[in-house]
Amino acid sequence: MLEGWFLWVILFWVVFLMSMFAIGGFFMFRKFLKRLPKEDGMSELDWQDHYLSKTVHLWSADQKQLLNVLVEPVPELFRDVAKQKIAGKIGELAIEEQAASITEDLIVRGYILATPKRDHKFLLKTLKKQKIDAVPYQHLF
Repeated sequence: MLEGWFLWVILFWVVFLMSMFAIGGFFMFRKFLKRLPKEDGMSELDWQDHYLSKTVHLWSADQKQLLNVLVEPVPELFRDVAKQKIAGKIGELAIEEQAASITEDLIVRGYILATPKRDHKFLLKTLKKQKIDAVPYQHLF
């Protein structure tokens, strides 16, 4: 039989592994749900890729740099995913408005709309840090 400290190590390891599998499974399931096609036959990620491919030529180096600066507060592990989601939302806005190029206004609006509400206070800090006035965008929060 298992006794003493070894029993506790095994129990801790079992709980730790089960927790890690649950966390990993949760994120994999969320990604799976985003890949499922909607009524129109395309998933959220398909639309995001569509908007990115249709507007890639509208981005200038300065706008790409601004987007990179805005997503800096996001942990590095999730930064690429956040950048793609935000760029997809910016592309969607650009297509809807038939924009000739990506502007700072489009970037800020897409940034606000693509960011979850729970992160809006960090978003406001980042905008303040970049000296971007958030007052014209108050209705989007």
